[in-house]
Amino acid sequence: MAMPIRFDPLVDLDGMWTTQFADRYLPLPELPDARYECIDGRLVMTPAEVGTNSYGELKLARLLSPVAEAHNFYVFGQVNLTFSAQRWIQSDITVLHALPKTDEEDRWIPAHLCTMAVEFVSPGSRRQDFVDKPRRCAEGRVPYFMRVEISRRLRHVAVELFTLGKLGGYDPLAKAVSGDRLRADEPFPIDFDPADLLP
Repeated sequence: MAMPIRFDPLVDLDGMWTTQFADRYLPLPELPDARYECIDGRLVMTPAEVGTNSYGELKLARLLSPVAEAHNFYVFGQVNLTFSAQRWIQSDITVLHALPKTDEEDRWIPAHLCTMAVEFVSPGSRRQDFVDKPRRCAEGRVPYFMRVEISRRLRHVAVELFTLGKLGGYDPLAKAVSGDRLRADEPFPIDFDPADLLP
């Protein structure tokens, strides 16, 4: 007698993942802390980011929140930023210009509510970053993208702010490294020293 085939969502749903399947099967019990992202129905899992990035994310959210809120924006941490039922990413910080209206939107934040997505990277994370978040955000018409790179060992932070260009990609708007100040007037006034993001 043949053994019954066991359903494995990672194998059996490969290439068919949707937000509906994700609601049903994720997180996986054996990988509760993984980051789950999806590009065209293919699930991408990565481990939690390094501790220094987590610290920097919280610090940047605290720096941005007062000014953002004064200009009617909302600063969120990591969310499922959703471009379609088969395509979503988890941005590290997400700035919205409008709040989700339903529980479904709150779980799967529509990209059209997003003003700026922020991605934290580190020298080690480049090897495991399989999702081109700037490209996906540009395709989803997210107006601004911020990239933060922290090297804890070197005590160095570089921050770049981009705006959506006429050709569909992102154009540089401002950049700074530790000891300088990142200054920009849009999407709301931004002024901080990247070194402030180090623990």
